[in-house]
Amino acid sequence: MALARGRRQQYSTNYWPGFVDMLSTLLLVVIFLMSMFMVTNYIITQASSGKDTMLSRLNRQLSELTELLALERSQKDSAEDNLAALQATLFDKDKENQRLTGLLGDASGLTENAKGRIEILGTKLKDQRNITNDALAKVELLNQQLAALRLQLAVLNEALEASEAKDQESQTKIANLGQRLNVALALKVQQLARYRSDFFGKLREALGSREDFEIVGDRFVFPSDVLFDPGSAELKPAAATQLNKLSTALKEIEGNIPPDLAWVMRVDGHTDITPINSAEFPSNWELSSARAISVVRYLMDQGISPEHLVAAGFGEFQPIGSGDSDQALAKNRRIELKITER
Repeated sequence: MALARGRRQQYSTNYWPGFVDMLSTLLLVVIFLMSMFMVTNYIITQASSGKDTMLSRLNRQLSELTELLALERSQKDSAEDNLAALQATLFDKDKENQRLTGLLGDASGLTENAKGRIEILGTKLKDQRNITNDALAKVELLNQQLAALRLQLAVLNEALEASEAKDQESQTKIANLGQRLNVALALKVQQLARYRSDFFGKLREALGSREDFEIVGDRFVFPSDVLFDPGSAELKPAAATQLNKLSTALKEIEGNIPPDLAWVMRVDGHTDITPINSAEFPSNWELSSARAISVVRYLMDQGISPEHLVAAGFGEFQPIGSGDSDQALAKNRRIELKITER
């Protein structure tokens, strides 16, 4: 109750001092008017003769004072109206204060709950601040790590630039080395071509002027029928004569070729398009390969180094004669000799 009375006193307004001030002002005005009136009468008495002008001016002043008095009365009435309005407002305020006092009593219970929630929110805020501080610490650590990574990246870029410079130098050296190797390889190819030409010449000289033995590009070609029976990879007895001449010419060339020149004589077996399907040779692949191997084995028996011999079978897939005539088929059944790089 004391709290309610204190709040009513706080919200109430004392209008009496203003009202007293207004009455005092009105009294002073009246006294002033009476003084002026007495002064005026005195002046009129002293200047009644021949001073009509002064009397007229005094009349004007009296008229102004009368208007001023009327204005003061109007202000008094307005002040009284304001006082009545203020009193009504004061009454309404008292009622509002009573209502708010009741609401304050109801809200006092809610205040305890609000305090509890405030404490909970304060705890959460404290935890959130701790989390924020941890996050800031982690961000600072990440910034330090990022700076270290940037430093490492700068070092790696310098190393990369140095490596690129060395790589460019190496590429130049490799290019020069490649050029030298190409030159050396070209020289060896030229040497090998010269020895191959000598071999073909000696072989042609040893075999005689048979028309079915011919040189095609870098290969020496002779018919398989000279060495093998149809469908067989076993050398004929008469093949020894021709192969002995071949081994003799090859031995002469083998002894003349420098040891640093890597070379082999490749023996290629070829068949015609006539299919074969026997227990020993399921296809022409096996037949052509077996014939090439038979020639290689014979040359090995004649003392040719195995390091300088290669056997290959091509079946019917590399023909040199077109069509299916007997002449074309006989031409495609062949053995080819080729001296090449190893």
